[in-house]
Amino acid sequence: MQQVSSPNCGPRRDGLTPSIIVIHYTAMQSAEAAIKRLCDPSAEVSAHYVIARTGEVTQLVPEAQRAWHAGAGEWRGQTDINSRSIGIELDNAGTHPFPEPQMAALETLLLGIMKRWAIRPCDVIGHSDMAPGRKGDPGPRFDWSRLAKAQLAAPTQMSPAGDPDTAAFRAIVNAVGFTAAVDDQRLLEAFRLRHRPSASGPLDAQDMKIAAGCASARAT
Repeated sequence: MQQVSSPNCGPRRDGLTPSIIVIHYTAMQSAEAAIKRLCDPSAEVSAHYVIARTGEVTQLVPEAQRAWHAGAGEWRGQTDINSRSIGIELDNAGTHPFPEPQMAALETLLLGIMKRWAIRPCDVIGHSDMAPGRKGDPGPRFDWSRLAKAQLAAPTQMSPAGDPDTAAFRAIVNAVGFTAAVDDQRLLEAFRLRHRPSASGPLDAQDMKIAAGCASARAT
């Protein structure tokens, strides 16, 4: 692992420690370009780690410090996600699959972080999960199922559910963690981006079943 110090960080507020991991994509030309920006004081952004497509990991901010990666948003009714989280940037534009070396490095990194801070798989999230409509990373090409199989993220599974009902769907996914104040369409889009990225159209029975399955998995 390489170490490059970013000045864009500070103490976590209110004595908070990491309880969430937020996964991003860089949307830049290269990992080197992303690291340069994340270390630029004028950019006022950073992350704890950047993982290149080759699998090389660079740490920019110590885990105990507050990096500036999440911005406005909410997860499980909690704001100031930067003070509650560790941010991981993946060198990817969001339009192509994430390479094997990069995913393998991510798995190793996640395992260590989760053990150090006792972070649960259900709190390994995408930027789009906590900022629906505002952010779309790590995007529809990210392999959440791979992380779930390794118990490094919440699984996508189905459980019995009622007929499609917007209010019922919102209540279920709020309980899962999607609590940001957005309209019904953006909430559905964010949930699908994580658990059913190929879906389109209005809320349907499969959305309800997956939401119920996610709630069941979180409860165990």
